[in-house]
Amino acid sequence: MIMNVIVPTLNAAGNWPLFAQGLLACAAPEQVLIIDSESTDSTVELARAAGFLVHSIPRAKFNHGGTRQLAAEMLPSAEILVYMTQDAILDGPNALTNLLAAFDDPQVAAAYGRQLPRPEAKAIEAHVRIFNYPAVSEVRSLANRERLGIKTIFLSNSLSAYRHSELESVGGFPANLIIGEDTVTAARLLLAGHKIAYVADACAYHSHPYTLAQEFKRYFDTGVLHSRERWMIDEFGRAGGEGQRFVLSELSYLRQEAPWQIPPALARTLVKFLGYRIGLMESWFSPKLKRRLSMHPVFWTDPIQK
Repeated sequence: MIMNVIVPTLNAAGNWPLFAQGLLACAAPEQVLIIDSESTDSTVELARAAGFLVHSIPRAKFNHGGTRQLAAEMLPSAEILVYMTQDAILDGPNALTNLLAAFDDPQVAAAYGRQLPRPEAKAIEAHVRIFNYPAVSEVRSLANRERLGIKTIFLSNSLSAYRHSELESVGGFPANLIIGEDTVTAARLLLAGHKIAYVADACAYHSHPYTLAQEFKRYFDTGVLHSRERWMIDEFGRAGGEGQRFVLSELSYLRQEAPWQIPPALARTLVKFLGYRIGLMESWFSPKLKRRLSMHPVFWTDPIQK
């Protein structure tokens, strides 16, 4: 199968040595396409020196779904499209090969790998990855929604792959989204009768030490997504049950690993809840206020969003 890798970038030079080393150590894809949003550092030069194809777009035109769909359209001959983010460091030379193996099942239309916490991650940051990315692989279909609810459509484009033909059959990545192009696409693929694979032995180091303000903004954006894409909630259920399961798991983990982090974890839970609930009510707010509340303020400068 012809595999191409796609990476949106913005000022990625600081992390480039680790990122490029991990990617270049893998079985070489046919092409690595960098979609760069007017980086002001040496990202473009470093990418070209590594032998990657670079396509530049205006920073104001970046869109999580639209930019990834643009990349897909630039690689018409690719059978498998692998999407990564610039801060995902592949763990070993077999990471992409293992991810690609999921497509031996002809019913699998998308696959995503396991994200490991950064080596320097503290307990709260590490638990997020431990909870969402277990050590056991699985393949999900629409039949799993009764048991898993909204978790059925969980998928992350920090390390993911799509069968190009099936991606196009559901319309490609949606452009008019603040975040969640991977989740929405996963839902569409499952509803179309395809399967999604989680590949636990395709690993990358990728986690974030979010501040409380960043957590609020991130969950505000998630609330906006769920408000505007209510069909996902209708089809797969609300996020409340999964959120409760996460909190219980986090408290259990912290009791063993870092009990002194329980109070800040509880504060973080409250901030996430408030951000999400306010995001659900975004239609009440002005674009100016939404820019202040969002992790992606550029989204709200688009006249369509006003």
